[in-house]
Amino acid sequence: MASAAALLRFRLAASSSLFASHSQCARVAARRAGAVVSQQTRFYAKAAKKSKDKGKDKEKEKDRDLSSGSSKGSKRVTTDDLIPASQRIVSSEEYKKAEGKMQTALEWFRKEVAGLETRATGRVTPALLSPVRVKVPGAADARGVRLEEVATVGVKEGTTLLVTVFEEHTLKYVEQGIYEAKIPSVTPQKLDNRTIKIPIPKPTVETRTALYTNATRLAEDVRVQLRKHHQALLKKEEINKHSPDFSTYQALLDKSLAEVDKILAHLKKTTG
Repeated sequence: MASAAALLRFRLAASSSLFASHSQCARVAARRAGAVVSQQTRFYAKAAKKSKDKGKDKEKEKDRDLSSGSSKGSKRVTTDDLIPASQRIVSSEEYKKAEGKMQTALEWFRKEVAGLETRATGRVTPALLSPVRVKVPGAADARGVRLEEVATVGVKEGTTLLVTVFEEHTLKYVEQGIYEAKIPSVTPQKLDNRTIKIPIPKPTVETRTALYTNATRLAEDVRVQLRKHHQALLKKEEINKHSPDFSTYQALLDKSLAEVDKILAHLKKTTG
């Protein structure tokens, strides 16, 4: 009996010790698991916070670059930078001045050729005497004044021009101016102290050829003027053939020269 009781107590003590050992192991395992979870939670929370801060730093750096330019030397974009270079050039003051001078030269040439065309077709109009300049005493311009400033020009029977001066003493100056104009087939004839008659014969082949030759001479003079205006523009803008914008300036000259050729070709077609 004593042996049985001792055996029972030993088994109970062993069971209690085993249960305590299992409980202690469970508590240790729980603490380790809690520590791991705690470490993982702290790790992920720390990583998320770092990423958020990094994103804010990038946004701040981007804002600084846009407002004051980056440290690599990028310049601020202005409204002028958004306008194409060709449009900025044609809007410049010097470009417009040169373009205006070229247009003036073209208009003069167009008017002169229109007068030559009128004579080539045989139409008699007062415009035939438009080249005439009268050198009256006291004139401000050394080249003389226009004929319409000192006389009237009319057409009689569609074949004759009649020039009537305002003052008798200017008649000889008007007659001299008509001769000096060297208009083909134009010969003044004095009728009285105030009137000059100019018969206009029908144009011949030789007359038309002479008119076209005169037009080609005028065309070359205009081309020289256009090139001078173009060279002056390039000099003021400091542009040479190797400049990136040279083609824009060259286009202005090419356009004007093409207009001269167009006017001359039309006259050639008219004169045959």
